[in-house]
Amino acid sequence: MKSILSRAVLLASGLLLSSQLLAEPKRPECIAPAAPGGGFDLTCKLAQSALLESKLLKSPMRVTYMPGGVGAVAYNAVVAQRPADAGTITAFSSGSLLNLAQGKFGRFDENAVKWLAAIGTSYGAIAVRSDSPYKTLNDLVAAIKADPSKVVIGSGGTVGGQDWMQTALLARAAGIEPTRLRYVAMEGGGELATALLGGHIQVASTDISDSVPHIASGDMRILAVLSEERLPNATVSDIPTAKEQGYDVVWPVIRGFYVGPKISDEAYAWWKNAFDQLLASDEFARLREQRELYPLALTGNELDAYVKQQVSQYKQLAQEFGLSR
Repeated sequence: MKSILSRAVLLASGLLLSSQLLAEPKRPECIAPAAPGGGFDLTCKLAQSALLESKLLKSPMRVTYMPGGVGAVAYNAVVAQRPADAGTITAFSSGSLLNLAQGKFGRFDENAVKWLAAIGTSYGAIAVRSDSPYKTLNDLVAAIKADPSKVVIGSGGTVGGQDWMQTALLARAAGIEPTRLRYVAMEGGGELATALLGGHIQVASTDISDSVPHIASGDMRILAVLSEERLPNATVSDIPTAKEQGYDVVWPVIRGFYVGPKISDEAYAWWKNAFDQLLASDEFARLREQRELYPLALTGNELDAYVKQQVSQYKQLAQEFGLSR
């Protein structure tokens, strides 16, 4: 009996210690590595509302904007200045991984952080204003073939970035040399939408999730979504894919988070457990759908393996386009 009681006391003590170690982080923060209004902002705000509504966080998580280098400034700040900050998660996307594959984040590579959770996926999109003369992707391709200098394409980031890569893949599929395209580089989806709707660019290489509010308002038209099949939600279900228009280009955009490389195992376990619970809930599925994201749930080692695989594939793609250092 004494032995049984001793084991019970030890178990209870262990559970208490575990609950203390896995305490909610103080001053939770999500860094969006761009200006407000784009995909990083959307990712942080989805986690912000979902963690609070599910009561996984008792205090609201603030969103901090850290634009620069389409994620490079935030990545370097987290790794070099805030590596052990247990309360901070930072948004990333497929574009972040593409830039990492090309060495655009400076001296740090994909092994410099702890990859935490992927919470959904979106898809690339080619957008124009609703009053644009380009009604289809073929219209746009014909205009570029006629005179590339007259079609100004806005992209989040510079040559080699995710938005550039989307149009480069389409150009290659259409028999156009990507270097002939006329680009204007911008910092994130919010600035990109503003430039398109303001008439400063004719085309935006963007993300379908960023575009939904502008589609719903009638200000923007999507010529093609870069998904395998048409997307199911009402706002976007009529948008044709690039594939069905004769261009075999698919570009999924993963949305997720990483944390600093030196946060404690206990802090990492708290965040991972929180996202595991969140991603399994029906309520989160509803919130994700409202933001035009599609199911993708990866955490911990599973996400780490996915990231390393994607970076390897992007390195190969960068070599094909002559972008490797």
